[in-house]
Amino acid sequence: MDMLLPIIFNNIVPIVALILIIALLKSGIKFVPQNQSWIVERFGKYQATKLAGLNFIIPFIDHVAAVQSLKEQAQDVPSQSAITRDNISLVVDGVLYYRVLDSYKATYGVDDYAFAVTQLAQTTMRSELGKIELDKTFEERDVLNTNIVSSINQAAEPWGIQVLRYEIKDIVPPQSIMESMEAQMKAERVKRAQILESEGDRQAAINVAEGKQRAQVLSAEADKAEQILRAEGEAKAILAVAQAQAEAIRTVGESADTEKGQKAIQLDLATKAIEAKQAIAKESSIVMLPESSMDASSLVAQGMSIINKLNTKG
Repeated sequence: MDMLLPIIFNNIVPIVALILIIALLKSGIKFVPQNQSWIVERFGKYQATKLAGLNFIIPFIDHVAAVQSLKEQAQDVPSQSAITRDNISLVVDGVLYYRVLDSYKATYGVDDYAFAVTQLAQTTMRSELGKIELDKTFEERDVLNTNIVSSINQAAEPWGIQVLRYEIKDIVPPQSIMESMEAQMKAERVKRAQILESEGDRQAAINVAEGKQRAQVLSAEADKAEQILRAEGEAKAILAVAQAQAEAIRTVGESADTEKGQKAIQLDLATKAIEAKQAIAKESSIVMLPESSMDASSLVAQGMSIINKLNTKG
C-alpha cells in the first residue's frame, strides 16, 4: 500500500497539471462575436478594446469589464409635455435611434448611456418645440427631427454615442385646440368645396358662352355660304339669260340679213302696225286718220320705208 501511493501520486499530478493548463488556455482565449466590442481591464485599469474575432487575454489578470453592442439600437422616448412658442401645451413622444461609436467612452464616459441619451432627447425636444409655433409643429416635423438629432449629437459626443435619427410618433394638443383645429379644417374643406363649385360653374358658363358663340359663327358662315351660292346661281342664271338673248339676237340678225328674212320682217312690222292702230281705235271713240292710212298696202309701204331708212343708216 505504501508503495502504491507514490505511483498513484506520480500519475495524478501530470493529469491535474494538464487539466489546469487546458483551463488556463481556455480562459485566455476569447472569441468576440460580430458587432460587439469587449472592454478588457487589467488589475482594474483599462487595458484594451477587443473587437470581433479571436482575441487573447491573460487569465486571472485580465478580465472583460464591459460588453458593448455596435448595432443600431432603438430607444423609446416616453411622452412628455412641452410648450410651443405661442404658449400651447403639447404632449409629445418619439423613438430615438442610436449606436455606439466609441466603446471606451460609452463604458467610462457615462454610467448608463441609454438612459442619458433618452433624457437628453426629452430636454432637446422641449427646447426645440419652444422655438416654433403650434401650426409649424405639424408642417415642419422633419425639420424638427433634424434639429433634435443635431443637438443630441453635440451633447452625446463625449459618451461615444451617435444619434442616427429621431422620429416623433405623436403630437397631442389640448382638447380645446383640437376642436378649434377641427373647426378650422372643416371651414377650409367647405371653402375648397365652394371654390371648386364656383370654378365648375364658371367653366360651365364659359363652355356655354363658347358654344353659343361657335353656333353663331357657324350660323353666320352658313348664311354667308348660302348667300354666296344664291348670288352665284343668280349670276349664272342672268348670264345664261343674257347668252340666250344674245344668241336669239344673233340668230335674228343672221336671218334678217337674207331676202326671206327681210320679207318676214316687213310682214311682221306691217302686222304690228295694223294691230297698234286697231288698239288705238278701240281706246278712243273718235280717231282722225288719213283715209289712205287704213289701207294695208299703205301700212306696208310705210313700214318698208322705215326699214329702208334703217338699212341706209346702217
